[in-house]
Amino acid sequence: MDMVRLKLRIQRQNKRAQFLHTARNILTACGNKTMQLYHHPYSLDSQRVRLALEEKGIDYTSFHVNPVTGKNMDASFFRRNTNAKLPVFQNGSHVIFDTIEIIQYLEKIAKVSSGDENIPLSSSEVIEWMHKIQKWNPKFFTLCHIPEKHRRYVSKFLRQVLIARMAETPDLAADYHKKLKEAYETEEKLKNPDVLKQDKEHLIRLLDEVETQLNETAYLAGKEFSMADVMLIPVLARLVILNLEDEYIGGRPNMAKYWIMVQQRPSYKKVIGKHFCGWRKHKTLVKTWCIVHIRTMLRKF
Repeated sequence: MDMVRLKLRIQRQNKRAQFLHTARNILTACGNKTMQLYHHPYSLDSQRVRLALEEKGIDYTSFHVNPVTGKNMDASFFRRNTNAKLPVFQNGSHVIFDTIEIIQYLEKIAKVSSGDENIPLSSSEVIEWMHKIQKWNPKFFTLCHIPEKHRRYVSKFLRQVLIARMAETPDLAADYHKKLKEAYETEEKLKNPDVLKQDKEHLIRLLDEVETQLNETAYLAGKEFSMADVMLIPVLARLVILNLEDEYIGGRPNMAKYWIMVQQRPSYKKVIGKHFCGWRKHKTLVKTWCIVHIRTMLRKF
């Protein structure tokens, strides 16, 4: 009996030591600097990270980097991330590019900040759902549902932005050329109907699985809101923005109920609703369209 108690005591001490070690690492990374997030409302992964930040109550400095106007190709941003993908999270000298890694890091920050080592991190079930949702790439599905005329106009503009950046920063020319090649490859893939078919089938399988789960639990991974929901909400919001709510959400009663519920959360209203609910959607899109059109006319790439 004494041996069992001793083992439990050692386990608690090890757990406490691990918690303090993690806390020191995070606090060292923070220093006196504010955490920084480079993101944009158009980016699903940006929305996910911002939802996590709001849900965890973590302060950060926000930097908007609009990918549709090519701001993610500016040399100042491109040097830190030659994939030019959003979001990018920076905490002192610690920089993270992967969405799920950022969210898990934020969970640790929230736990350390609370001073309560007993606050659980995401369970294996939550993490499994996070990865499952992340596997669906919204890129081609989204582009296929944008009017071809507008899509081609923006695509041409972004290619011209890349060419201009190549001329301005010769040391990054090879990386910019790689992105230019990707842009042309994207246009070719969009001509292939199988691309949309595969993305659509993948999405339907995912939503059907979510619908089945929501028949058992209020939220995706149980009774409580979790980081799995943070991963899912932007997917549903994207379907609404593309005017596909009736087709993909309305026909799934559990998901429709869930969608109404999560829209009431303050984090949703601040991160997504602020930009895309009702007339705000048109304001956000028109503003970006005007920037692209004016820069095209003035040839300011």
